[in-house]
Amino acid sequence: MVSYFFNNLTTRNIPQIVYFLNINLILMIKRSLLLFTVMGLLLSSCSVSKSARTQRNLFSGTWNLDNVYYENNTGNFKSTIFNDAEDICFEDSEWFFRDNNSTGRYTIKQSSLCQGGDRFFRWSVVEPQQNYQSQLQFKFIDENRKDISGGYGYRLNIVSLSEQSMTLNSNVSVDGKPVTIVYEFSKK
Repeated sequence: MVSYFFNNLTTRNIPQIVYFLNINLILMIKRSLLLFTVMGLLLSSCSVSKSARTQRNLFSGTWNLDNVYYENNTGNFKSTIFNDAEDICFEDSEWFFRDNNSTGRYTIKQSSLCQGGDRFFRWSVVEPQQNYQSQLQFKFIDENRKDISGGYGYRLNIVSLSEQSMTLNSNVSVDGKPVTIVYEFSKK
């Protein structure tokens, strides 16, 4: 269409050419604005807050799970954690968090009570809603980073997090009564 106008250029069709160029310029500007708006929305919706980014950086690295214990109830408890292994198996387990691709693993040592080996997961830090704590959330994946948990995962409250230590907890119910499972980590 442009070549038609330029090939048949005469003084009487110059207004048509100007009109055609103005319409195309307006359409180009509208498309550019739409593209920049969509890109801006995508970038802002995928961005992580400064607080979550700081926590992610602190998680990054290798941790040792030193202690698992129970609060807010009395008695002796024995539980299967993360539908994986008994609580005793998690003590002295090694946890690795990689923040650049949000993957990690924990390794349970082989024993007569525990099926040892690596368990892989994808993780993130969830920002708190009003007056709530930040949470670590994760779901199990295989060594090829494919979801093996059917989309289900776990959330642990971040009680404290520093460069050297971390305390997480989760609230569960035992016989209708609340119990808090506490996980204490130290950085390796």
